[in-house]
Amino acid sequence: MAANVETMFYVRETPWHGLGTRVDEVLCSEDALNQSGLNWKVIQKTIVSEDNIKITGYRANIRDIDNKVLGVVTDRYKVVQNNEAFAFTDALIGDGVRYETAGSLQEGKKIWLLAKMPEKYVIADDEVSPFMVFSNSYDGSGAVKVAMTPIRVVCQNTLNLALNSAKRSWSMVHTGDIRMKLDEARNTLILASKYMDQLSKNVDEIRNIQLMDQKVQAYINDLIPLSDNATKLQERNIQRLRTDLKIRFFEAPDLVGIPKNGWRFINAVSDFATHTKPLRNTATFQENVFLKTVEGNPLIDKAYQMIKARAA
Repeated sequence: MAANVETMFYVRETPWHGLGTRVDEVLCSEDALNQSGLNWKVIQKTIVSEDNIKITGYRANIRDIDNKVLGVVTDRYKVVQNNEAFAFTDALIGDGVRYETAGSLQEGKKIWLLAKMPEKYVIADDEVSPFMVFSNSYDGSGAVKVAMTPIRVVCQNTLNLALNSAKRSWSMVHTGDIRMKLDEARNTLILASKYMDQLSKNVDEIRNIQLMDQKVQAYINDLIPLSDNATKLQERNIQRLRTDLKIRFFEAPDLVGIPKNGWRFINAVSDFATHTKPLRNTATFQENVFLKTVEGNPLIDKAYQMIKARAA
């Protein structure tokens, strides 16, 4: 397991991010809370100096099971507990919600839930399943975020395209009336439906864009640029990445039945961005892939903009 992953589970087959401990079946929120190791709470305590002077304006977020300090935050910070995150996702998706993965990162400073939404979509003759992601941080570094991420089922490619006409995420800061803000987040279901409808339309558009082999190579070169002053080692590394992406476009088993079009190229780039090991194989690269579930992947977005520009 990656160095910064504290606890995490996944269901049956190893997910695209490759993190966690395997369980045999999808879980309800109560079981997921326990299997993920998230059955703990955050307690806020005042901070005092070595001279026993109270530090005003700040509090420490402390995990109750081991008294670990997860972060120092302002006194305006409102805690959203792990069980509240699960309860929120239960209410958001409704009866039958099942969790595919959940856990904590960076020694408990960040937590994640990934739940499969009940709807199924067929886009460009492929089954695409939407997942709801809930993320939270206790160190004050980020907001509570809820996002919908579509996954192409056959290969677990993420399709988090940045669409100008539809949003797929929502966030809130840890201040003010948290409960009211969580109620507002239920609009993410409406966002999810609109996003999937728009994604389907955009995919229909780019699948009609045929790509010659030379154009594919040109796009690959633009996505993975080589600087003019690159060293021999850097040049070899870049060529290795370009070859990897090229093979995914021309030879990936799940793409052989798809014509050489924009949809095939987006999937090849998504496969590359989601599954390829980086040149420098750090202990946290899988975690970084997982983080992009919410934030989106700039490489996939750039590829999409290239194809979209060709359609204009």
